[in-house]
Amino acid sequence: MNSLKEIKKALETELQEFDQVFKKILSSNVFLIDTIAKYIIKNKGKGIRPLLVLMSAKLVGKPVYETYLVASVVELLHTASLVHDDVVDNALVRRGFPSINAMWKNKIAVLMGDYLLSKCLIGATKTGSLEVMNKLAMASKRLSKGELMQIEKARQLKITEEEYFDIISNKTAALMGTAAELGAITVSENEEDHRNLKNFGENLGIAFQIKDDLLDYYGHQKILGKPVGNDFKDKKITLPLIHAFNQASRKEISNVKRRLKKGVSQKDVEYILDFVAQYNGINYAEQKLQEYSEKAKQCIAVYDDTEVKKAMEAFVDFTINRAK
Repeated sequence: MNSLKEIKKALETELQEFDQVFKKILSSNVFLIDTIAKYIIKNKGKGIRPLLVLMSAKLVGKPVYETYLVASVVELLHTASLVHDDVVDNALVRRGFPSINAMWKNKIAVLMGDYLLSKCLIGATKTGSLEVMNKLAMASKRLSKGELMQIEKARQLKITEEEYFDIISNKTAALMGTAAELGAITVSENEEDHRNLKNFGENLGIAFQIKDDLLDYYGHQKILGKPVGNDFKDKKITLPLIHAFNQASRKEISNVKRRLKKGVSQKDVEYILDFVAQYNGINYAEQKLQEYSEKAKQCIAVYDDTEVKKAMEAFVDFTINRAK
């Protein structure tokens, strides 16, 4: 199982069921909402979070209707956060396609994000579980907290490695951990299963975000659907640059920060990439990526070597080896 397509084959039936439930939840009787919803479904991403819900449930039990409901709710929450993020960042491209705000302007994008969030809340209440609702609410809070922390640090141009991991733990790992945990909760009453899967998702989420940040260093615009060095333009300081700062002199750090502060040109991007390479920032981030992917695999080591467990291990490998 080298590709996401092959990994998804192990859950073909479950993914088809999820698609049906997700489309039904997203639909309305308002033409504009349905038009945007169809656009979202047509240009949706890899579907990593619902896949996590389904894999986790299948690892420790047999997926039920609540599993598909939770998978849909998790995807709604994730999509809502992306729609709002694109407005905040004034991003005109998402996954290589025009973003919702580029297509329908900010006002409609914000309201559509709100609509998706309300659908998420309604879906959560349909599970009839206060635990599910509470965990989704906590994940939502952590998502916002992570994004706000990142904005604050970008303004200050000052961030430690510990703060970086705190941010990505909230903005990415929280929802992935919750997705995996909720998948287990829908089919198993064993708290150890819940813990194992939550930790699997959280560690995978951290690895996923480190890889995302690394792609900004050695990706290609055509593949990523966004320019290389985009994080520099947004003044986001991620792990490779943090490590370089920890090794460099004050003078060198000031020079890089001065370039970031004034708004980077292509020449500045090349200068910062060279600076990071000089201090092995990329190698360091790749080591951390490997560490967290191994931690994720260890969380499910106790389970039998079923097809779904192999798919989950392959999914970890896919996360750290993907090109976009």
